[in-house]
Amino acid sequence: MQKNHVMFKKIFITLLTVIASFSTKAQTVNSTQKPKLVVGIVVDQMRYDYLTRFYNKFGEGGFKRMMNEGFNCKNHHFNYIPTKTGPGHASVYTGTTPKYHGVIGNDWYDKYEQKMVYCAEDDSVQSVGTTSSDGKMSPHRMQTTTFSDENRLFTQMKGKTIGVSIKDRGAILPAGHTANAAYWFRGKSEGKFISSTYYINDLPEWVKDFNASKAVKSYLKEWNTLQNIETYTESGADLNEFEGGFRGKETATFPYDLKKLSKINGGFDILKATPYGNSVVIDFAIAALKGENLGKDTITDVLTVSFSSTDYVGHNFGVNSKEVEDTYIRLDKDLERFFKTLDAQVGEGEYTVFLSADHGAVDVPSYLQDVNIPAGYLNNKETKAKFSAFLMDTFGVDNLIENISNDQIFLNHNAVKDLNKTLAEVEAAIVNELITYKNVYKVYAATTMHNNDFTSGMEELLQKGYSQKRSGDVLIIPSPNYISYSKTGSTHGSGYKYDTHVPLLLFGKGIKHGETLQKTVIPDIAPTMSALLGISFPNGATGQPLEFVLD
Repeated sequence: MQKNHVMFKKIFITLLTVIASFSTKAQTVNSTQKPKLVVGIVVDQMRYDYLTRFYNKFGEGGFKRMMNEGFNCKNHHFNYIPTKTGPGHASVYTGTTPKYHGVIGNDWYDKYEQKMVYCAEDDSVQSVGTTSSDGKMSPHRMQTTTFSDENRLFTQMKGKTIGVSIKDRGAILPAGHTANAAYWFRGKSEGKFISSTYYINDLPEWVKDFNASKAVKSYLKEWNTLQNIETYTESGADLNEFEGGFRGKETATFPYDLKKLSKINGGFDILKATPYGNSVVIDFAIAALKGENLGKDTITDVLTVSFSSTDYVGHNFGVNSKEVEDTYIRLDKDLERFFKTLDAQVGEGEYTVFLSADHGAVDVPSYLQDVNIPAGYLNNKETKAKFSAFLMDTFGVDNLIENISNDQIFLNHNAVKDLNKTLAEVEAAIVNELITYKNVYKVYAATTMHNNDFTSGMEELLQKGYSQKRSGDVLIIPSPNYISYSKTGSTHGSGYKYDTHVPLLLFGKGIKHGETLQKTVIPDIAPTMSALLGISFPNGATGQPLEFVLD
């Protein structure tokens, strides 16, 4: 009996030893499963169909590499209004919508300060790397954390975060509140990357070296199509009436002498509206990768890269332009160059990349009109006159409106009280008036947003973009394909599919190979990255981890 007991004890101890060894091994495997570097890429104004339209023009090492080696979410959407740059970047990285992160536009009317504010402006900080005020920026208006913030907290601030973009908001919002640094492009006569004292008091040597090099200046050259323009059959005619172009050139047609045109088009700013702006960002991102030694140890770093030039080109030339097609063909080459550098610097299979967009874009309405699709331009002057007359006739006062911006009306609440009417009554009267106007699709009162829980349609998108403290009292949705914009070039901001349907590609460590037509939404990205890293979700996250993309 005693012998059996001793034997059982030996077996038990042996089992515990084996289990402990497996546990230790599992912990070791778990720690090595984390990528050394997460690279988040946002392509500004990238519609999903650019992947499919230009697919045959892409090489094997850029967009196709992500699709062939990684996971393609083909039915990926923004789930709120407005679809704009600031809210888009914030939503990708916070895992929630403007309702919670508070970035309700690129700029908006602050009801308490009673003035327009910009999403990244911060007068409490100073510019670094420039004497201009372009560096007085920070993420302080974004109210929730990003997954990069959570990674910094999880690693006791040892995991680095660096943000890079042409646009300040494209660098700042993704990098989050705890970033080591965010850098954005100052064009005009300078042509260099800058930052703010929110992050650093002086530019690192590698940034100074980059700015002192001739890298940016080298792109002030001819912009012609990378491939034979006759093969660009996925876009419209080069000469048409739907494109803006550059001052100093009579037609918006290839080629463009950027050095010559830069003199009357903002100096280095002209690069923003060309594919070379994306090349500059890649050059700088590679410099950051090396200068900051990102992905060189087992503690995960985060590099956020936002390509703004795709947005500038789209706004200038429009969705269907040869310029947009060439921009994406060239961006594909830049991505290939970037991925090869990541392979060499971090190690193939040791990093994870996701690529999405901050919004899509509408086809130029004047072009849509030409092909008999309902579209057009809002006559704001006429609408304002009619609305002003209504307010006077109905309420007998001319001070009821504080501000109209971003398709929202902000009421003067003191003036409402003086009318001896409730806010809900005034809102309802305005809603009932505006819904009768031409090319107004839907109108809702803030009271409706407060008192209802919408789960589908435009109403749901509007509600998820509505911030109780920051949004207006009446919210307006224009008709499909109707915009407030020039008659050349494309824009965005709506909840229609041309603005909401964007790519989501993921590849690298921890990512399966596959694709899905299952609907996914922008706030799912950050929780998916948090799940991959085994860290806390961003504190306001409303999205869900996409379990089917993870190994």
